[in-house]
Amino acid sequence: MNVTVIGAGYVGLVSGVCFADLGHHVMCVDVDATKVALLNSGGVPIYEPGLDALIARNRAAGRLKFSTSMAEGVAHAPLQFIAVGTPPDEDGAADLQYVLAAGRSIAQHMNEFTVIVNKSTVPVGTAGKVTAAVDEVLKQRGVAVDFAVVSNPEFLKEGAAIDDFMRPDRIVVGAAEGPLGDQAFEVMRKLYAPINRNHDRLMRMSIHSAELTKYAANAMLATRISFMNELANLADEVGADIEQVRLGIGSDSRIGYSFLYAGTGYGGSCFPKDVQALRRTAAEWGHPMRVLEAVEEANQHQFDVLVRKLRARLGDDLRGKTFAIWGLAFKPNTDDMRQAPSRHIIKELLSRGASVRAYDPVAKAEAQRSIALDFAGVPELLPRIVYVDTAADALQQADALLLVTEWKEFRGFDLQQVRQSLRQPLVFDGRNQYDPEAVAAAGLEYHGIGRGKPVGVDSASSAQ
Repeated sequence: MNVTVIGAGYVGLVSGVCFADLGHHVMCVDVDATKVALLNSGGVPIYEPGLDALIARNRAAGRLKFSTSMAEGVAHAPLQFIAVGTPPDEDGAADLQYVLAAGRSIAQHMNEFTVIVNKSTVPVGTAGKVTAAVDEVLKQRGVAVDFAVVSNPEFLKEGAAIDDFMRPDRIVVGAAEGPLGDQAFEVMRKLYAPINRNHDRLMRMSIHSAELTKYAANAMLATRISFMNELANLADEVGADIEQVRLGIGSDSRIGYSFLYAGTGYGGSCFPKDVQALRRTAAEWGHPMRVLEAVEEANQHQFDVLVRKLRARLGDDLRGKTFAIWGLAFKPNTDDMRQAPSRHIIKELLSRGASVRAYDPVAKAEAQRSIALDFAGVPELLPRIVYVDTAADALQQADALLLVTEWKEFRGFDLQQVRQSLRQPLVFDGRNQYDPEAVAAAGLEYHGIGRGKPVGVDSASSAQ
């Protein structure tokens, strides 16, 4: 099949490349000429494990092309995916201007039955708005062309997006009732047939239900994370170990183990934005979502958890102290710095007079760009953050280690080397990656999230 994907951002690029790898002929269209030129030259604008090899293979096979021309993109295929950004407005609502602009551009050039697929994460009712926008342009053109707008939300985890696409738990398609909706759904069934052979993962539902499903899924996962972080904070107070609690509740089949890890809060491009957008949608319908309000509040509070622990141990005045930070991206296997907890932590440390030595295996360049924006109002603080090239470099002459993102390379790092490199033997484990007793045995003082009282050297004084 011929497929056009409008938007070569994270969702659009991964989806387009994976469709090509399934044997379809794909054209990705983006208004960013620099990005398109990079992709056509063999470069990749984002980090996602395996994506560069997939792009190279499908470009070489002639199944994947990149363009800035909407006319070329619409002419390429009667199946048009909209995968553009939906950034939050100031009130938290999803900004649909790019989605609607894509719909109008498709309508400007289409001359045959077209299936328009909303792949972007959009609030309930967006398909109707896209339909109205397309109808308006067709009327202006004075042409009558049948089309159907369907919803096909993505459920991709950054760092594992290719596997999620190729081995999905479900493929949700929202299609209207009637002949055009039926025809559009059959097109979607044919498109996904290569990954739908083992068992039928395709779920047809109403368009509104499909649109709500995406937000509901992310809101549920964000809720689990915030709930566990709240429990972890309580565990610290009562002397419990949140890791033992996690195993105790995760063994219940009704709960399961996924997304039960305590940490420094959730970030990224999806959970913060989607929770806000769902709350905004609910408010517009006069139905406030009080649970999600608490989820957001708890997450904002959790961004401070490591700094609170640090201040409790070392005091509020951090002038003259240096801290090693391991991990900058909001999660492993990505360079995405959007809403990354590390940004908040660094801002707090520098504002209190400290210096930072920061390391991330992938996100260094993106972190430098994002954090520079965070300090646009106080650029004089930026010289106090140094981005280093190895985890070992970050430790040199630091007063404590703060582990913020759980990259695999940190798990097996020699704890004796950590002890020898630090000026003070302090480890603040923001992802509970280490066994507290193993850290203590290496001569280090361990502070985890919800692990109870600190263990190791000087832990008695640190708990005072």
